[in-house]
Amino acid sequence: MADTGFPDQHGNGHGLDVGIESANGNHLYSGIEEDGSPHLATIGPADLDVEALSVRDFDPGTLVRAFRTMLVARRLDEKMLTLLKQGKGNFHVGCSGHEAIQIAVGMQSSPGHDWFVPYYRDLALALTLGQTVTESLMDHLAKADGPNSGGRQMPSHFSHPDKNIFTPASSVGSQWLPGLGFAMAIRRQRSDAFVVCCGGDGATSQGSFHEALNWAALTQAPVLFLVQDNKYAISVHAIDQTAGGTPHKLAAGYEGLTRLRVDGTDFFKSYAVARAAIRHLRSGAGPVCLVADVVRLLPHSSSDNHLKYRPQEELLQEQKRDPIARLEVSLTDAGVLTPDEILRMRSDIHAKVDEEATSVERMPDPDPATATSHVFFEGARMLPSADPPETGQPVVMVDAINHALREEMRHDHRVLVFGEDVAGEKGGVFTATRNLTTTYGPDRCFNTPLAEASIVGTAVGLSAAGYKPVVEIQFADYIWPAMQQLRNQVATVRYRSNNRWSCPMVVRAPCGGYIHGGLCHSQNIESFFSHIPGLHVAMPSTAADAKGLLKSAIRGHDPVLFLEHKALYRSTSARSAEPDENYVLPLGRAAVRRAGRDLTIVTYGLLVHKCLQVANQISKQDGAEIEVIDLRTMVPLDVDTILESVKRTNRVLVAYEDHEFGGFGAEISAQIADKAFEHLDSPVRRVAGKFSYVPFSVPLEYAVLPQEEDILRSARGLLSY
Repeated sequence: MADTGFPDQHGNGHGLDVGIESANGNHLYSGIEEDGSPHLATIGPADLDVEALSVRDFDPGTLVRAFRTMLVARRLDEKMLTLLKQGKGNFHVGCSGHEAIQIAVGMQSSPGHDWFVPYYRDLALALTLGQTVTESLMDHLAKADGPNSGGRQMPSHFSHPDKNIFTPASSVGSQWLPGLGFAMAIRRQRSDAFVVCCGGDGATSQGSFHEALNWAALTQAPVLFLVQDNKYAISVHAIDQTAGGTPHKLAAGYEGLTRLRVDGTDFFKSYAVARAAIRHLRSGAGPVCLVADVVRLLPHSSSDNHLKYRPQEELLQEQKRDPIARLEVSLTDAGVLTPDEILRMRSDIHAKVDEEATSVERMPDPDPATATSHVFFEGARMLPSADPPETGQPVVMVDAINHALREEMRHDHRVLVFGEDVAGEKGGVFTATRNLTTTYGPDRCFNTPLAEASIVGTAVGLSAAGYKPVVEIQFADYIWPAMQQLRNQVATVRYRSNNRWSCPMVVRAPCGGYIHGGLCHSQNIESFFSHIPGLHVAMPSTAADAKGLLKSAIRGHDPVLFLEHKALYRSTSARSAEPDENYVLPLGRAAVRRAGRDLTIVTYGLLVHKCLQVANQISKQDGAEIEVIDLRTMVPLDVDTILESVKRTNRVLVAYEDHEFGGFGAEISAQIADKAFEHLDSPVRRVAGKFSYVPFSVPLEYAVLPQEEDILRSARGLLSY
């Protein structure tokens, strides 16, 4: 075999022979062409059965279908760019140069059985799986009935629930972990299905790529990580981005992961390697990372000009590796198609795409009245249970949470609990999940790698596949690595898919201070996440509420960030009679913890109990009666209960633990000022934490977080205003 010039698997650049031999002993691929352009090798375990294929190994109809799909994809790229020049459509990202590997994989997959997590350059894959020309053009022109997003996302965000094509987010690399989540679902179902998760070489620079490879290899998940390496992440070349110049080398360190590399512009080589990879996956032999070296024949997108950073000579060389031209030569040389037949095929495709484009242009655009539809589930709201019984045994909050999880896991076999340290007798650092593994088994409550993005990202795939993940982030302070998944994947799924996909899950996160945890164990994060449409946010203040709200969150249709104040876990003030297993408390309903006529305090979390102490003190000492409202949830926010109280008391204090500046209390204050201004006899005041981090030292923490004397002083100031 020719010397490929690639470093060996230990990273030594010795130009070793790293090809695979086929079963009949014929080498599949050579190394470097005489003109210096790469004719890239397939690299993988020596026992992977990759057989060399040629025209003779295919039914002519199969080859004609593959070639026609290539031509359709290419013509769509051309037509969409033409429409843009005509002022029709606003954006385009093409797949020209990527067609061979996509079609080779797609033809050997089973839409509706296998799962697909595409990226924006996967037009040929989508067409192979069944997306039509009409649907593709509807997507480009952002038509109301477009199946991908109904105009909510940019074009090329392929989505078909009936074909198991999951709606992608635009963020580079955000697809790897949800793809793994689908593979985890497949393993649970003991199916021979697999997941195709696609991305470009630029996406392999994201940490989530490596997190996904690690966890997939660890669990032998049936996922094909298909990396389409065109050597450019917009304008940044692989030399400046990827150690060793190819993502194939990045995958070398994951034991249990099969690595393959193929010339993705050659249909026959692509088909052969894809066939071996898919057989491997269907047999349950573990994940595969397949790096396909392709060419990007167009700029990154219609907003890009690659002549600014790509030499003309390079572009000419890439044209020589055009997968359509290469397959055309093979088909004509073998007599499968004649030049005249190809000419007629091109002409027919050209005419049909033009005809469909004219038809699609006349289709309706989205109705502006629907612009804010499908942010949340819009079906019937959950009905509340009766008030929790007063006769239940007293329980602390952490135990109420444990009982809620235990009951919901018994109620619904789809409920899965996972996160760092949650399994077994330990049950997390606060014991909220203690012994759930013993009761329901390690496949229902299990530990994960210490990687918050992985915990949330895999929950996306599991949820979309029909499970109900309840994941734990050990401390709210460490949720930030998962922000990409929470903001760009979890919260937007329903909206970006035009209500065709949903992603119900619960993300539990212990939060808050007053425990001397210092900067990284004391944060309050509700203001950040309440600003994200599509995500519910809850923070109970009592054990009964914690149980009822958590059960409601698990049974709901939308993702919920469930914040649990650490200082309340075993606090006697949060202790309450435990409701039975039928009790659910719908989100979005505030509680009046104490009735009053002279002042309203709006609060939540631990400060509910401090505010109640202050209200009782003022009642005894000053004779004034303060009404204390516990929000219980930030999103949905029960504005009506707040306004009804303010209209009675005419004075309001908003108390919360987070920073006063930019905190969630500012939103509450604004709602009151907008909707109840004429009922106010005094300014809306806030008492909250300092604009500082929460320090470790007891006196320093005391100075930063709001204390009862701060609430007392503010309340008396408003009463005397």
